Amino acid sequence: MFLETIKRRGLTNFDIKILGITLMFIDHFHEMFAGAGVPTRVDLFGRPVATLFMFLSVEGFTHTHDQKRYLLRLLIGFWVMAIGNMVIGRLFSVGNLGLMNNIFADLFVGVLTMYGIQTVAEGKKQHRPGKLLMGILIVAIPLLLSVVAILLTQPGMPHYASAVVLLLPTPFIAENSIFLYLGPVLYLLRHHRNWQMVAIAGFALLTTGFHFTGLFTQNTQWLEILAIIPLSLYNGQLGKSMKGFFYAFYPLHIWGLYILAALLGIKS
Repeated sequence: MFLETIKRRGLTNFDIKILGITLMFIDHFHEMFAGAGVPTRVDLFGRPVATLFMFLSVEGFTHTHDQKRYLLRLLIGFWVMAIGNMVIGRLFSVGNLGLMNNIFADLFVGVLTMYGIQTVAEGKKQHRPGKLLMGILIVAIPLLLSVVAILLTQPGMPHYASAVVLLLPTPFIAENSIFLYLGPVLYLLRHHRNWQMVAIAGFALLTTGFHFTGLFTQNTQWLEILAIIPLSLYNGQLGKSMKGFFYAFYPLHIWGLYILAALLGIKS
């Protein structure tokens, strides 16, 4: 009966966010407490999460009334998370587990790329070469900053260089690395839901590296393909907003779990 209701009504933007943060919490609970015996299979719950939020970032970018403010929120979220990770990582320790989580990097780079693609399209439509070139530059900025980040991590660089790298939102430090570009691909396919699902399946295949061993133990990122299930039920409606809650939940639950694991003496 419950599944029939969902199939008939569909899932709103809010519903998918709630599903995303629930799976995210389970995934991060495993990350912080694996040293206490939480089984590896619990980690599988988190595989679709990034894909869900990449899809929602496309919805957010295309429906927001202020795209630049949306980008600024993601950038501020990235900096807050990066600085918070450094501070908490110095105050607490969970064995060898470094506090590196920051999905805001993936979302910011993805949305910035969408903004660049949009600018390129507008430049072509308006026959404005300058705007077209600006769009290309916007798309290229995260990749150029990745080169800077790589140079700053070379041996012999000042000790503060690593901190600078962590404050640069680039694919180099993003949780999903180059695979964050699934977001812009979903943006390009935003008018074709079925093709979006095909793109998700394609990226899932690429994440295996075409190595098909350990698919449920170590090589598990391909399970992002499960995001297709809720996304195919998306009805295009916003639902409840609670924007502030979702922005706050991400850093607070990670920091809370990490601090709790440290206080309990968990060792990774």
